[in-house]
Amino acid sequence: MADEAVAERAAEPASHDPQKPQGSRSPEAPPRGGERGGERGRDRGDGQAQGEAEAHDGPEAGDDEAAERAKERERAADRIKDLTRDPLAEEDGEDGPTDLAAAARARRAGRKLLTSGRDFTSFDRSRIGHAHIGDINVSLDARRSGVAMRGGPVPEEELRRLRRAHVEPAGYVRLRRALESRRLLVLGGAPGTGRTSTALALLDEVTRDGAGGGGRVRRVDPHQGEGVRGLVGEVNGGEGGEGGERRGTGYLLELALNRPGTLPPDEMDLDQLASTLAEGDAYAVVVVSVGSAANPLLAGRYGMVCPPAPSQELVTVRLRERLEEARDHEALERAARIAEDPEVIEAVGLDDLRPAEAELLASLLAEHLLGSLTREELLAGCRGIAAVQAHEWFAGVDRALAAAPSSGDGRTPVRSATAALFHPVAFRIALAVLGGGSHSAVSAAAHLLTWELSVQSDPDSTPSRPLFCDDPESDRALSRARSDNGAIDVAGAEVTGQLIFYRGSALPAAVLAEIWDRHFPVRAPVVRWLRLLADDPRPQVSVRAAVAAGELSVRDFEYGFGELVRPLAEASSPRRRVFAATALDQVAGHASHRKAVRKVVDDWSRYGTASLRWTAAMTLGHGRAADSVDAALDALARIGVRDQGRQLAVASLNVVRLLTLPECATVLRRLGQWAEDRREEYQDLALVTIVRLATTGVDEVLDDEPGTPLGDRGDWPLLLALAVTRPELTGTLADLLWTALNTARSRDVAFDALEALLRSASRGERGEGREGGEGREGGDDRMRPGLAALLPALTSDEHDRQQLEWLLRRMMRDQDRPLTTEQASALWRLAVPARQRRSDEEESHG
Repeated sequence: MADEAVAERAAEPASHDPQKPQGSRSPEAPPRGGERGGERGRDRGDGQAQGEAEAHDGPEAGDDEAAERAKERERAADRIKDLTRDPLAEEDGEDGPTDLAAAARARRAGRKLLTSGRDFTSFDRSRIGHAHIGDINVSLDARRSGVAMRGGPVPEEELRRLRRAHVEPAGYVRLRRALESRRLLVLGGAPGTGRTSTALALLDEVTRDGAGGGGRVRRVDPHQGEGVRGLVGEVNGGEGGEGGERRGTGYLLELALNRPGTLPPDEMDLDQLASTLAEGDAYAVVVVSVGSAANPLLAGRYGMVCPPAPSQELVTVRLRERLEEARDHEALERAARIAEDPEVIEAVGLDDLRPAEAELLASLLAEHLLGSLTREELLAGCRGIAAVQAHEWFAGVDRALAAAPSSGDGRTPVRSATAALFHPVAFRIALAVLGGGSHSAVSAAAHLLTWELSVQSDPDSTPSRPLFCDDPESDRALSRARSDNGAIDVAGAEVTGQLIFYRGSALPAAVLAEIWDRHFPVRAPVVRWLRLLADDPRPQVSVRAAVAAGELSVRDFEYGFGELVRPLAEASSPRRRVFAATALDQVAGHASHRKAVRKVVDDWSRYGTASLRWTAAMTLGHGRAADSVDAALDALARIGVRDQGRQLAVASLNVVRLLTLPECATVLRRLGQWAEDRREEYQDLALVTIVRLATTGVDEVLDDEPGTPLGDRGDWPLLLALAVTRPELTGTLADLLWTALNTARSRDVAFDALEALLRSASRGERGEGREGGEGREGGDDRMRPGLAALLPALTSDEHDRQQLEWLLRRMMRDQDRPLTTEQASALWRLAVPARQRRSDEEESHG
C-alpha cells in the first residue's frame, strides 16, 4: 500500500448500503474483529450465533431474536461509554469536568510543603531546652509570648554586650540620623526581627555623651500611663519630678496595637512628645509591629521600618562570641562549614534567621564543636528552632480576651476587635495549609478561619472586621512569608499569579504541630474550617487542605479520623470523599500509621457503605493503602464488580492510577486476566480500564515530580508514555487496546480513545498552550515515539491495518477538526513500517 493510499481513499464516496458486508471499509463503522495471535475470537460480546436461533425457531423468531440482541449490544455499549466518563464529576452533571491534573499537582505541592525531608512528628521541645546552654540572653527580642518587658533602666552590662554583639541592619545609619534630628523615631517591624535590639543600639549611641541620671537608657512599661501620652509624663520626670536628672536619657516604648480596644497615637501626640524630648535633650524610640493599625504611624514624619539583620553575619558574630568564651580560636572555620552542611540547613528549615534564632544556632554549633552535643542532638536542636517560633506566635494570643474589662453593667464583657486580633493567627495557619498557592486563596481561607476562631472565642457575639484594613505586606512580615510570581491552575489552564510561601520549609509543619498539640480548643474551629475548604472547587485549596488534614490526623489519629476522615468519607459529595481519601493516603505515608490505614481501607472495601467503598477505591489508587499492588487490585476489583458494577467507574480510574507505579507489569497482567474472565462484570472492568488508560494524561495520575521518566512527560497520554518508558510492556499494552477495539460493546468508545491518541501527536492537543511549543499545527513531535512504539504492535495484520485506515479516513472527513493529508500519511508511516508497506503494495498488485 502506498503512503498516499489513505489520502486517496478518503476522497472516495462513502457507502451507506445497510447490506454492505461487515468487513467493508465504510467510514460509518470500523471493520469488525478478526483473530489476533489465536488468543481472541472475533467480536466478543455478540451472544450465540444468529444462525442457531434461526434454525431452531424459524426465520421470524430469528429476526426478533436478532433485533433483541442488537438492542442488548447497544445497551451494553452505552453502559461502557457511561462508565468511561469521569467518576469525580457526578455532582456537576454526567459530563461535568474535573481537573485531575491540577489536583495531582496540588497534592504533590502539599506533600512537599509539609514533609520536605523531615519527620512531622519529631519536634521535641525538651531537646530544645537541653540545647539552651547557659543563659543566652535572648530577651532582647521574641521569647516573650506577647508579654511586654517591664519598665526601668537598662543595665550598662546589657548595653555593653549589645555593643559587642549587635549586627547593624541595612539602613542603620539612616535610622540613627533620623533619631538624632527628630528626637523621636517610630520603628516598625515584625516581632523577633531584631527591632528592639536595634532600638536599644540606637538609643545607646545617641545618649552615650549624656548625663543620664538613673540610667541613660530606660524601658517604659506600656501598661502604665497612656502610651505615648504617658511617655510625655515620664520624660518630664513622672510622679517623682526627676525631669532634671533625666536629661540626655533615651526611652524605649513598645506599643501593642493589636490588643482589643487599643488605639494608635495620633500625629499631635507624637509632636508633643518630640517637643518634650527636645526640651529635655532626650530621645525616644517607639517600637510597633507592622500591621494596619501601625501603618499611619509608619507613614508619618516619625515612622521608619526596621530591616532585619543579615542571617549569616548574625550567626558568625554569635559563633565568634561563643568560641572566644571557650578560648577555641581555631574552631570558627569548622563551625562555619558545619553551618553550611545541607543536613543542618534542612534541619533548621528557615530561609533567614532572626537574632535570637541565630544566637541559638550559634550556641548549638559551638557546643557541638566543643563536644557537649552529638550530631543527632545538634540536628534535634536545629529542628526545634522553627517549633519555638511557632510557639511564640500562638502562646497567649487571646489572653487579653480572657481578662476583658466589664462593659459597666457588671454583666456583659467588652470584646471589641476579636477578628482583628485573630486574623494574623488565622493567616499563619492558612499559610501552613495552603502555602505555595495563590495569595488570594490564602487570604480568603484566613478570613474564613478568622470567623471560626472569633465565634469559638465569643459565641454570643457576631464577629466584625473592617473591610479596608488588610495589608499584604503586614501579613507577610508578621508571618515570615514571601511572595513570588508563579503558575496557578484556573479551570484547567495555567495562568501567572502571585503565590505566597513561608520563608522556610520547617514553618508549615511547626505551625500545625503547635496548634494541634498545644492548643486543644483550637481544634474544633480548625476542623470546621477544613470541612469548608473540602467543598472548595479549586484543587489548590481542597487538595492541599486534605494533605494538611492527613498530617494533623497523624498527630492524633483517633481525633482526626473521627472528626475529619470518617465524616467526609461518608459524604454524598465526591469532592468531600476525595478529601477523605487524600487525607487517609497522607496518613499512610507515615510508617507508624500505615497498618491502621490499610485495615480501615480493607474493611471499607469489604463491608462499607457505597460511599465508604468509593472512598476506599480513591485511597487505593495512591498505592499506599494496601500491602501490595496485587492486594490493591483485589480490593478495587471487589469494589468495581459489586452491585452490578455501580462503582466500576471509580474502580477503573484507580486501577489506571496504579499504572504509574514500578509494578506496572502486575497491573497489566491483571487487566489481561480480567479481560479473559468468563464473568461479564470482570470483562467490563478490564474494558473500561483499558479505554480510560488511553484517555488519561500522565499529569492526571502521577505523583512524581518532574525529573523522572514519566514526570518529564506530564502532558503525554499515559498509554504513549508507558510505551516509551517501559518498552518491554508495549506488546501487552497493544494487546489490551486491541481487545477493547475488537469487543462489540467497547468498540465505539475505544476507537474514540484511539483517535484522541492519534490527534495528540498530530496536533499536540493535550499540551496546547504550555511550554515547549505544544499545540503547534505541525504536531507534537515529542509524542511521536510513543505512537511509533504502539501502532506497529497494534496493527500487526491486514485486518488491523484496515481498521486504522478506516479511522484515519474518518478523521480526515471530520467537519470540525479534519486531519490533513500530510498528517494522515505521517501517522500511517508510523503504524506500518516501510518493509510492510512494500509487502502490502506487492500483494495489491498481484
